Amino acid sequence: MAEYEAYILGIKLAIDMNVQELLVIGDSDLLIRKVREEWATKNTKILPYLHHIQELIKRFRKREFQHIPRAQNEFADALATLSSMIQHPYTNFIDPILVKIHDQPAYCAHVEEEAYGKPWFHDIRKYLTIGE
Repeated sequence: MAEYEAYILGIKLAIDMNVQELLVIGDSDLLIRKVREEWATKNTKILPYLHHIQELIKRFRKREFQHIPRAQNEFADALATLSSMIQHPYTNFIDPILVKIHDQPAYCAHVEEEAYGKPWFHDIRKYLTIGE
């Protein structure tokens, strides 16, 4: 579900930036094939995410989803390796992760604006549009 949510947020960002042609490259062959409708899903928890992605991508003049194996995605592989090497300074204690259970899929809960009155991805959008 986290992968679907990441795709949804990325696609929404592209829509907000008025992107007309979309190329999505991902290392989840399962997700890519489901979005391209090559494979079906019967998982009722995944279906709303998949349908939402398919509705969002209709807004693009041209859209393409490509799979790249993780072994060929050296940058993602390097980040995963680095993250596995990080050791917590207190080996006997790790802060728990609090998880909230929602009544609806997470894509329905929009991200609130920050204190500055701008969305969380404002700086990313600014960098992509004007390189700043």
